[in-house]
Amino acid sequence: MTMSWTDLPCYLNGHLGRLGDAKVPVMDRGFLFGDGVYEAIPVYGRRLFRVESHLDRLSHGLKALRIEDPYEREAWLDLFHSLVAHLPEVEDQTIYLQVTRGVAPREHAMPQDIEPTVLAYTQPLVAISAELRHHGLSCVTARDFRWQRGDIKSISLLGNVLARQMSVDQGADETLLIRDGFLTEGSASNVWIVRDGALLTPPPGELLLEGVRVGLLRELCEELGIACNLRPIAETELTTADEILVTSASKEVAAVTRLDRGPVGHGALRGKPGPVYSKLYEAYQRAKLLQGS
Repeated sequence: MTMSWTDLPCYLNGHLGRLGDAKVPVMDRGFLFGDGVYEAIPVYGRRLFRVESHLDRLSHGLKALRIEDPYEREAWLDLFHSLVAHLPEVEDQTIYLQVTRGVAPREHAMPQDIEPTVLAYTQPLVAISAELRHHGLSCVTARDFRWQRGDIKSISLLGNVLARQMSVDQGADETLLIRDGFLTEGSASNVWIVRDGALLTPPPGELLLEGVRVGLLRELCEELGIACNLRPIAETELTTADEILVTSASKEVAAVTRLDRGPVGHGALRGKPGPVYSKLYEAYQRAKLLQGS
């Protein structure tokens, strides 16, 4: 389905209309400071996927920024369902949600007693192509130069924008970030490696965002009998990994088959999606059918 982004259904501060008509004051702290948080919630078959985990992460971010959650959980769910209903011909969607501190005179200190700005809209879900999924992603590595509160899903994404552009400039699909010799995450994804049949990813902390799919993949690994461990991953382990995977709301789970212009993996599977990826991808598709609201 092709439609202009301006016609997408959009909710802004209590009003449901067209995204192209939505406007916020220039003194909104989201515009001035990037003072806010966001979520991107996938919808499969018109059902919200892992929405409780997304709302848990939203709550964490709001608390970290000392912004009061503007809605109770049931109100959030009602809003999301309303948006999905306003895109009736689209089965798979992505709901984008953003909450900023609100509108106030420009001052770095946090103003008191202002109303948060709430923006939410839905659009057709854009999945990675079948060809890219078949052949795998190409990635590059770069120094993680972002701020040290990566656990907050902040709308201040300039560091991620610059990191992602590094891969674009090299004709690659994602940038994997390294801080002090250890993997943190991708510019817009969590990163995993496979070693001796086990799935490994960096543990949660302030330097990286714990993606909703981290919890999901751990559940899928338990279901499949795949060992899954959260531990620091040295940069050197990327070059010797059996497989590298990335996860995000849009990528779901995807194989990385080239890193810094060289193939990933060993033997006959060198430069090709591996068996652990294949099992997890299939399990992910089953989870999409079984979960949702």
